[in-house]
Amino acid sequence: MSRTGRTRPSIYDVAERAGVSHMTVSRVLNGHPNIRDATRDRVLQAIQELNYTRSAIARALATRRAMRIGVLVDSAVEYGPSSTARAFERAARAAGYAITTATTPGEPDATVDDAAISAVSRDVDALCVIAPRASSLELVQRREAGVPTVLITPEPHPVFATVGVDQQLGALLAVNHLLSLGHREIVHLGGPLDWYDARARAQGWRVAMEQAGLAPKHLAQGDWTSDSGYAFARRMDLAKTTALFAANDQMALGAIHGLVDRGVSVPREMSVLGFDDVPDARHYLPPLTTVRQDFAALGATALEVLVESICGDIASRHAAVEPHLIERGSTGPVRPA
Repeated sequence: MSRTGRTRPSIYDVAERAGVSHMTVSRVLNGHPNIRDATRDRVLQAIQELNYTRSAIARALATRRAMRIGVLVDSAVEYGPSSTARAFERAARAAGYAITTATTPGEPDATVDDAAISAVSRDVDALCVIAPRASSLELVQRREAGVPTVLITPEPHPVFATVGVDQQLGALLAVNHLLSLGHREIVHLGGPLDWYDARARAQGWRVAMEQAGLAPKHLAQGDWTSDSGYAFARRMDLAKTTALFAANDQMALGAIHGLVDRGVSVPREMSVLGFDDVPDARHYLPPLTTVRQDFAALGATALEVLVESICGDIASRHAAVEPHLIERGSTGPVRPA
């Protein structure tokens, strides 16, 4: 019998046996990456010794909760929101939660609507909102869901808990890499400025350039597609830049195509760097240097924040996930003039 008098061991029994907090046990169960190996081993050993298993039905009956989380995904056709949604759903299902999902297509004039919010906030314990665009987040802010809510966004929010990849840090890593190769004329092909990620990446480019004593003069705007990257590369002024930092990998792919069509060698004559590390990025020609977003960590962290809110810790907070630079063949040293 467990310490609480139940015949079925609980997460608290596992925590007591392992000598850790119940939230640490939750992080191990959800595959959170920031757990020491020794701690993870103790928790797994305790789980085995107690024969602990999670039962969504038993937990729902004991807590009078639905054991269901609503997920609202804006622009689900784009790589970032779709990858974030899949990572969150994996973490939630591993923790015993069912998922109700509503999506918007991500077209320029499409936003989250009241019907979608109502659909995913009915009979759920919490709500995860993946709303990368300002237009959709404004509607979410006006529409009270009535349950603990976490926003997936790189910026803190005064009311809601937020979780996001540190987009500005990712851009700093990208530009600093190019600066370390001797580049000083670095153009940034940004994404749509209604997107928080695009804004943060553009700001990171500006900050990195200014910290290097350089004027961030060359900012262009695309629409996340490879077609917009190609179109920009076909018209860009090659005399005024030696490196291109694109706000996502698709635009970087299009830019490489456009440069090659103009007879420009990548990276010998022009370095190109992307953002996201899509699965095919390592197979671009040349393989793409890019900034990797850890979607698994993002999903696990978002779930952790929601579980804390469900348990009563509803203080506003922001949790940031660090990105990582992945160096490949599309960037190289600047050529002497």
